[in-house]
Amino acid sequence: MFNYQRHKYHMVHQKAYLPIITSFIVLFFVTTFFCYIHNILNGSISLFFFLILIYMLCEWWYIMIYESFEGAHTLPVQKGLKIGMILFIVSEVMFFFAFFWAFFHSSLAPTIEIGAIWPPNGILPFYPWKNYNPTFNTVILLQSGACITLTHFSIINNNYYHSICAIIHTLGFALAFSINQLFEYIVSPFSIYDGIYGSVFFMATGLHGLHVIVGTLFIFICAIRLKFGQFNNKHHIGFEAAAWYWHFVDVVWLFLYISIYWWGNI
Repeated sequence: MFNYQRHKYHMVHQKAYLPIITSFIVLFFVTTFFCYIHNILNGSISLFFFLILIYMLCEWWYIMIYESFEGAHTLPVQKGLKIGMILFIVSEVMFFFAFFWAFFHSSLAPTIEIGAIWPPNGILPFYPWKNYNPTFNTVILLQSGACITLTHFSIINNNYYHSICAIIHTLGFALAFSINQLFEYIVSPFSIYDGIYGSVFFMATGLHGLHVIVGTLFIFICAIRLKFGQFNNKHHIGFEAAAWYWHFVDVVWLFLYISIYWWGNI
């Protein structure tokens, strides 16, 4: 057991197979999902792997929380966890970079097939000042970023009441953003099938929306842990990871708002 180790590093002893199994489940889920899109496989197979993925992630994260109570998350281990989270966010940046590349490639040099103009002929885009939903969502997301920063500040200063209030406000703003984004999709005058514009718009904003949902769940779990006193000013690595992830979501949305909603529609 960890209590008898003579070093500061954590030697995984509980279900160490979870990361490799989870990676294979992700592979199977993505593969079957794309097969379902192309009518090769039944959607129930993809749903089956998705449910297994959710279970594996919950099991993995539960063990990590339990390890922290064991005292396994020493300072060197916390440093490794932070580096791992930073590398994960960098990989997500590269993911979004591909969609921004597709957008700018298509908008800066529009082909003759789409009328050699951007937005293409027949597309009625969302304008940030005429359609207030994008601007309103930007304000909401920036407020959520301020609230989660206030939560972090309150945890560091052992202010339990303010940290609870701030993280609840963060969740409220996050839910409001997702609801507004859904409303925007419902009233959208174009769809993902409307050429390169529709594809890039819905893939970029939809992927960001998925990250908002994941980040909201991340913060929700942190709120529960905060409620039960599992964070203190010396040890709150789980919350720090959630805060970093949420700030990443904020920054990506600012780039989306400026490039797709504003600059791309001039």
